[in-house]
Amino acid sequence: MTAAHDAPVLRRPRVPAVLRVPFEGRAWREFLHVLLGLPIAAVCFALATGLTAAGVGLLVTFLGVPLLALTLAAFRGLGAVERARARALLGVRVADPEPVMAGRRGGGPMAWMWALLRSGTSWRHLLYAFLHFPWAVLSFCVALPLWACGWGLLAYPLWFWVLPVYAGQPGIQVYGDGRGNGWFLDSPAEILVASAAGLVLVLFTPWIVRGLTGVDRALVSGLLGPSRLADRMRELESDRRTVTDTASADLRRIERDLHDGAQARLVALAMDLGLAKEKLHDDPETAAKMVDEAHGEVKLALAELRDLARGIHPAILTDRGLGPALSTLAARCTVPTTITTDLTTRPAPAIESIAYFTVSELLQNTSKHSHATHATVDLWHTDHHLLIQVTDNGRGGATTDHGTGLAGLAERLDSVDGLLLIDSPTGGPTTITARLPWRDPTP
Repeated sequence: MTAAHDAPVLRRPRVPAVLRVPFEGRAWREFLHVLLGLPIAAVCFALATGLTAAGVGLLVTFLGVPLLALTLAAFRGLGAVERARARALLGVRVADPEPVMAGRRGGGPMAWMWALLRSGTSWRHLLYAFLHFPWAVLSFCVALPLWACGWGLLAYPLWFWVLPVYAGQPGIQVYGDGRGNGWFLDSPAEILVASAAGLVLVLFTPWIVRGLTGVDRALVSGLLGPSRLADRMRELESDRRTVTDTASADLRRIERDLHDGAQARLVALAMDLGLAKEKLHDDPETAAKMVDEAHGEVKLALAELRDLARGIHPAILTDRGLGPALSTLAARCTVPTTITTDLTTRPAPAIESIAYFTVSELLQNTSKHSHATHATVDLWHTDHHLLIQVTDNGRGGATTDHGTGLAGLAERLDSVDGLLLIDSPTGGPTTITARLPWRDPTP
C-alpha cells in the first residue's frame, strides 16, 4: 500500500555513487561482515560436521537422539547471532522464527527433543552452517585481497620509499627470475600507474563486496527466518482479528443506529398514538392531527430502516449485481460520478459485497474531502482479480494517515488478500485502485 502526499523533494547527490561508495559506512560494514564471516562460518561448520556426524552415528543407541536435538538447539542460538550480525552490518532485518512447540505433545524433555527434530526451521539453521562456510571462504578470499591491494596501490606514492630502505628492492616487483632481475615499479610514471590501478580497485571493490554480501542476505533471509507457513499463519491470524474487529464495529454501529434512530422514533410514535387514542372521543380534530403527524413519523422510521438495511446489504446488490448497485451509489453521491463496469459474470457474494462497500467508502471520501467536480469509477476483472479504480479531479493529498477511513479500508481488503493503492499528489488528481481476489459464486 502506498500513499503519495507532501513528499519531500529529493536532491540528487553532487558526488556520483561510484566515487562516493568507498567512503560510505555501508561499504565498510559489508567488508567487516565478510571478514567476520570466515571465522564464524569455520567454527559453525566444524561444530555442525562433528556434532551431526556423532549424532547420526549414535542413533543406534539412545544417545544419538538427544545429541541431534541439542545440536539443532545450539544452531538455533547461532542463528540468532547471525541474524543480529546481518541486522547490524548488512541492514537485513529478519524476524525470529517460530518457537519450538513442545507443549503439543504433553511437555517434558522427550516432547522438546521430538519437537526440535520435527522442526523444519531447526534443520534449516543447521543447513545454513553447511552452506555458509564455502561461501564465506570464497567471499573472504575475494574481498580481502581486492580491498588490501586497492588501498595499498592507491597509497603507493606515500609508502614506496619503504621498499628500498627496508626491503632492499627498488619497488613492488611485478615479476622476476629469482636472482634479483625483474620488473619493479620504481619510476614516477610506474608509481602513478600503480596508484591509478589502486584507485580503480578501490572504486569497484565495494560493489563486488556488495554482490558477495547479497548472497549472505539471501541465506540469512531464506534459512534463518520464519518459514513461509508461519508467516502465512501470522498473516491469517492478523486478518482474522481485523475481520472480527470490523464485524464487532459494524454490529455496534447497527445497534447504535437502531437505538438512536428508528427505535427512538418508534417509541415516540407509540406515545403519540396513545395520546391520540385518549383524545379520540373528547377532541377528534386534535386526535386526527396527531395521527397525521404519526403517519409522517412512520414514513421517516421506514426510511431510516431502509437506509440501515441498505448499509448492511443493499437489496439491489443481491438482485441485480454490482453494476446497478454502483449506479445507485453514484446517483446519491454529491460529486457527479461516471460508472463503467466490464463484468461478464458476477463474483462470489462476499467479494461482491466488499467491492460495493469499497466503492461506497471511496465515494464518501470523495464527497467529504476531495472538493472534486467529477469522479469516475471503473470496474473490471481479470482471471484472478476484481479491480476497482476510483478517480477524481479534486485537490489530492489522500492518505491513510489523515483519518479519512482509507486505513480501515486497506485493512478490510487485506483481510481477504486484497490490496489498496493510492496515488494522490498534492493538487490532484487522485486515483485509488482496489484489487480483490476473483472468486466465482458457489453453485
